[in-house]
Amino acid sequence: ARGGMSQFEYIFKYIIIGDMGVGKSCLLHQFTEKRFQEDQPHTIGVEFGTRVCEVNGKVIKLQIWDTAGQERFRAVTRSYYRGAAGAIMVYDITRRSSFNHLATWLTDARNHTNPSTVMMLIGNKLDLARQREVSFEEAEAFSKENGIIYLEVSAKTGQNVEEAFLRTARKIYDNIQSGALDLNAAESGVVTNKSRTTKVKSTDGQQGSGCSSSC
Repeated sequence: ARGGMSQFEYIFKYIIIGDMGVGKSCLLHQFTEKRFQEDQPHTIGVEFGTRVCEVNGKVIKLQIWDTAGQERFRAVTRSYYRGAAGAIMVYDITRRSSFNHLATWLTDARNHTNPSTVMMLIGNKLDLARQREVSFEEAEAFSKENGIIYLEVSAKTGQNVEEAFLRTARKIYDNIQSGALDLNAAESGVVTNKSRTTKVKSTDGQQGSGCSSSC
């Protein structure tokens, strides 16, 4: 069954944004490799990962670009916004400053992505909830005010990490089905695997990242 997961019908491009040290790279590695590195070095420029998942009965490959949080890399980061179907914005629930900067990140994302890009807000480090400086209710209010999806996760334990990426994918797929996302647009962030959607059998046995998941 897993061999068939390589025969994906769509590729969704994601970008992960947020302040330095909020756990963006840890989220990427937890989702794509099921691993957590305690002393993850800060990302220089961008990092990349993939995973093949099942969303609403469709096999979809997620291509995820993890960006650097430092201001000096902002120009590089912005070049990756273009053509993103999903933008995952991360803050650290134990660091209020990272939450306070979300408005700037959101403005930046909306200025450089296309109007149909699905925005997801993630409050990371749920395993350190006793040290939280930002309440769930406050972050939820911010997400509702800005029309974005919200979830608290732990990149360390893996809690809710898969759900965050898959919830975003479901919303992107819903937008394809409803016509809100134009697949013919140059910067939709979605690539259709035409050989798959036209039912041409693929003999390529390569497995995306070697893992599968169901939504």
